[in-house]
Amino acid sequence: MLVELRIENFAIIDHLELAFHAGLNIFTGETGAGKSIIIDAVEAILGSRSEASMVRAGAERAHIEAVFQLSAGAEQPVRDILQREDLLDDPTTLTVGREIRSNGRSVARVNGRIVNVGVLNELGEYLVDVHGQSEHLSLLRVSRHLGLLDLYANVETERSAYQRAYRALLDVRHELAELRKAEGDAARQQDVLQYQIREIEAAHLKPGEEEELRDERNRLANAEGLSALAQEAILLLDEGTPESPAATDLFGQVVSALGSLARLDPQQEARLEQATLLLDNLSDLAANLRDYLEGIEFNPRRLDQVEERLNLFHTLKRKYGEDAAAVLAFAEKARLQLDAITHSGERIAELEADEGLLLKELAKAGQALSQKRHAAGDVLAKAVEVELDSLNMNGARFAVDFQTRIDEHGVLLEDGRRVAFDVHGLERVEFLVAPNPGEGLKPLVKIASGGETSRLMLAIKDVLARADQVPTLIFDEIDQGIGGRVGGVVGRKLWELARQHQVLCVTHLPQLAAYGENHLHVRKEVQDGRTLTRVEALQGETRITELAQMMGEVSQGTLQSAREILGAVQTR
Repeated sequence: MLVELRIENFAIIDHLELAFHAGLNIFTGETGAGKSIIIDAVEAILGSRSEASMVRAGAERAHIEAVFQLSAGAEQPVRDILQREDLLDDPTTLTVGREIRSNGRSVARVNGRIVNVGVLNELGEYLVDVHGQSEHLSLLRVSRHLGLLDLYANVETERSAYQRAYRALLDVRHELAELRKAEGDAARQQDVLQYQIREIEAAHLKPGEEEELRDERNRLANAEGLSALAQEAILLLDEGTPESPAATDLFGQVVSALGSLARLDPQQEARLEQATLLLDNLSDLAANLRDYLEGIEFNPRRLDQVEERLNLFHTLKRKYGEDAAAVLAFAEKARLQLDAITHSGERIAELEADEGLLLKELAKAGQALSQKRHAAGDVLAKAVEVELDSLNMNGARFAVDFQTRIDEHGVLLEDGRRVAFDVHGLERVEFLVAPNPGEGLKPLVKIASGGETSRLMLAIKDVLARADQVPTLIFDEIDQGIGGRVGGVVGRKLWELARQHQVLCVTHLPQLAAYGENHLHVRKEVQDGRTLTRVEALQGETRITELAQMMGEVSQGTLQSAREILGAVQTR
């Protein structure tokens, strides 16, 4: 629900901070005091169109901020949007802001971060319904009617069964479409896949082979240099020259000297062992180098073979993958595709049979869902008409219109028709109203605006109170064209509606205002030649005085009437 609203430099409002309660919040005050401006500010933070004229004269920008406490019904869809946009901070509280600049541009914020105005619109659908001349009125959006009816009809079981069959049918049709598309160029695809498989299989690739080939190519290409270096090392280690004895001969002399030293000083035995080990290692190194030298191959033919094999690796990687493993994986995938094409005819036949069964299942589930919706639609229509009668709209009619569309690819109904279907069911639902006797039923979106619309919406909302999960409802000028007696009825209905929702209502009728649990008086005053809007929460005698003033001149009679109205309301 709406907890706080802060407004700065918006129209005639310089600065305003409002706190709202659960239940019924009433706005009263003289015409032009700024009641509707407060509602306009709420609409602005819900993403309605902003204009430079909204900025208070002399100010550079207007700023509006609202804090919402998320109810159970709105919490999950709002959280889903916030998570999608990476805006989720506190899962139970939401702050929404709008800055409107004097150049006509505006900035929207959610939880302190700038967002597209479209995000405000999307969030607003789950937060507030403004009943009056408002684009935020969910009941005027036909797309919401089916969801409201389903909640009212309690068709969760039937709808879940339908949607399971619907999703299964979509999966089957998707696979069928892919197979039929592939079947159209199957011959060409088979040739391509068979060529790719043969080319990869003929290469007999082995993981790790490419690295081994690179090492071998390096040895073959540098055989002469490797041989010379190995011979030089052997010469220095084990053969020597007339000018320079071999390292093993020199180190043999070291061992001999240390042997004599150890005989004279046994404590040097460890150094003798160390030197002996080093001499053995030098001898082993020389032997290993001779083996390496003998293994060096001067083989240009083998070098050509290695180069050719490496070129094959390069070609296959360029076509099929970054390494041998990826190329082999490509071949395996190609085999599966080839197998699928080869047996696609069998699979298509299976899927076509599945499609037929699922269409029958979908038709059965869809008709069960429709039957329950139709029954609930009749009950809903009668209940709304009863509410309209009590709101002094005698003879007004309400109906739920169900529309189906013939489609040769649709589901077959028991009456022999094939009708279109979608994820929601077999029909399109729209609420229709005839506000006055003798008028034909028309879509809600085409009905007259003003108090009549508000009463229509109140009647519908009252019936749908448990189904409609929008937490905050705003009724602007709901009392247009009605008198005190009906005003009391409207007030009671708003109060009852406020047991399920937070309700904000602008009214000029004391009989309606008396039902408010939070009574806010809006007035305007002039300071330094500027008109300002002020709001005061009324209680006790100040509230009685306001109700008396709403009836006319404040007098003992009107004050007594105000007390009687409040007394009657308190005994409800």
